[in-house]
Amino acid sequence: MNIGSGIEDNVKRFGEYEALYFEGRWYTNVEISRSANLLGNALKRLGINKGDRVAVQMPNSPVVLSAFPAIYKIAAVAVPLNPLLRPDEAAYIYRDCGAKVILTSPDFVGRVLEAQRQTPNLQHVILADGDDVPGTIPYCDIMSSTYDQLAVAETDNGDIAALMYTAGTTGPPKGVMHTHYSLYINALFFYEYILVHRSTTLQFNSCALDPKTLHFNEASQRVSGVNRAMVSLGVLPLSHSYGIAFSNTSNFVGGKTILLRWWNVEETLKAIERFRVTQMAAVPTMYIQILESPELDEYDLSSLEDCQCGAAPLPVEVALRWREKVGVDIREGWGLTESGATTTGQPGDLPPKYGSIGKCLLKCNTIKVFDEKGQELLPGQQGEIVVKGPTLMKGYWNLPDETAKTIKGGWLHTGDIGYVDEDGYFYITGRKKDIIIRGGENVSPMEVEEVLLQHPAVTEAGVVGVPDAVYGEEIKAFVVIKPEKCVNEEELIAYCKDCLPTFKRPKKVQFMKSLPRNILGKVLRAELRKLG
Repeated sequence: MNIGSGIEDNVKRFGEYEALYFEGRWYTNVEISRSANLLGNALKRLGINKGDRVAVQMPNSPVVLSAFPAIYKIAAVAVPLNPLLRPDEAAYIYRDCGAKVILTSPDFVGRVLEAQRQTPNLQHVILADGDDVPGTIPYCDIMSSTYDQLAVAETDNGDIAALMYTAGTTGPPKGVMHTHYSLYINALFFYEYILVHRSTTLQFNSCALDPKTLHFNEASQRVSGVNRAMVSLGVLPLSHSYGIAFSNTSNFVGGKTILLRWWNVEETLKAIERFRVTQMAAVPTMYIQILESPELDEYDLSSLEDCQCGAAPLPVEVALRWREKVGVDIREGWGLTESGATTTGQPGDLPPKYGSIGKCLLKCNTIKVFDEKGQELLPGQQGEIVVKGPTLMKGYWNLPDETAKTIKGGWLHTGDIGYVDEDGYFYITGRKKDIIIRGGENVSPMEVEEVLLQHPAVTEAGVVGVPDAVYGEEIKAFVVIKPEKCVNEEELIAYCKDCLPTFKRPKKVQFMKSLPRNILGKVLRAELRKLG
């Protein structure tokens, strides 16, 4: 099967309808499908063949939602990337995945071209929505010089469709391989969940004459299906695994999406009121910023029916404030790139359990809690949360040893510590890895430390996440200064601005005489966290 056929199936099932609103205009499903065909043919003309990697590194836009099926249809591999990556970060991924073509936007083309200079095999940079830039191919030119009929290439279920990179929490980023089948089954079973828990039902009564008794008999008939009146608000970046999952599931549902290029509180409030948005998925920081907006009371949010949350723990007090202020529950879920993005969630037909990440959301998967010996634990006992099922990744790109460490006996070991209760609801209590989750963005402490250690005055650096009311966690650095040097907190933070994107920069710096280390010399992050 080929997951790229999803957009064509969508058109056949629902006909043409307004599927996407973005920056002043509606795009129909037929337009998105046609753009995918045009781009797929253009990529083939550029020499992209089955299995070749095509990177997409740009903010949210209709181009992204056309690019994914275009790449799938020609049996190439989509590589979505965060547009905020530094050139050296991006260049590492370009080299690692062997990307031949990249799609980007004017705001980030400078970074991409700088990264391309470090990546000899990256042959073409396609520039969307912008003027001609030396070294790039205008998107409008390639789209106007090709044709809109594209046959879906034959692919096996196990062929790779997408390569999504992790945040690099314990070293360089790893490419997570998802197949056409894993993406399809994830979307299909999430669609089934919507069909069961968020459906709409039509019921009518009819009368029929019984020829034997000559009496009229009343009969009740019911027809259930997905509520196509659902209007979703897209505020999360499509460059994450969420984007891949979102686009595929949308083809099944046939609803409308209001897409924002970037997260913005005011634009979000305007969109919810104007388009009568019924469903949104966001990270805790976004909900907090909406609640703290001084303009919140000026907008009508009464259309909201379904608010989902993931990527970072949702504080219970935020969920309670949201329900009180907006009148609808936030339903927290959990997932990871390796498991297909969506793994657990709160059942749509039951009140949510605050503090829980919900139940196993997809019936095709199984979730358990294991001890260090790989034995299943009883409800209430803490261990590592593991997942098994067809939505799991095929493995890490060119890293068989890392794959074997992560998937054992078919079970994906997530690195998250938690427990399950008697009702099947899961709770996360900690992480094996030291990743910092700031506003839903994953940050590797090692990466920040490496930047700090490049400062001529710094001899040691340790970075941890500390609790923050808005972002969930904020980045704090503990540094040791060389005896002959002098530097203050403001100077170190300013130094990081040139080397790190905003969400990776430390917001606090504490100076130490020495860092706590174990016998092997490893920094004891747990001790640093205690210092706050």
